[in-house]
Amino acid sequence: MKNIREVKPIEFYLGLNYPITIYRDEEGGYVAEIEDLPGCITEGETPEEVTQRIEVARKGWIQAAHEDDVEIPLPRTDEEYSGKFMVRIPKYLHRR
Repeated sequence: MKNIREVKPIEFYLGLNYPITIYRDEEGGYVAEIEDLPGCITEGETPEEVTQRIEVARKGWIQAAHEDDVEIPLPRTDEEYSGKFMVRIPKYLHRR
């Protein structure tokens, strides 16, 4: 039996608030990506430019996925995270 999923109108996905990560590129400029939309990444010379470009990339990603009948993931929420961050450290640091 084929798994049937509900396909919502494209306007639904375009109206969602996807978190954007912006960071400096080692070679200059800035990079922005939306981790919830795999491959949705862009670059620009300034934070303002990269912010504008990622918005264009987000819309294009969603439109292409919707046209190709690819499942569009919903944005992650804070409720999905426990708040715990486990890190192994050397014994000499733990002793302090």
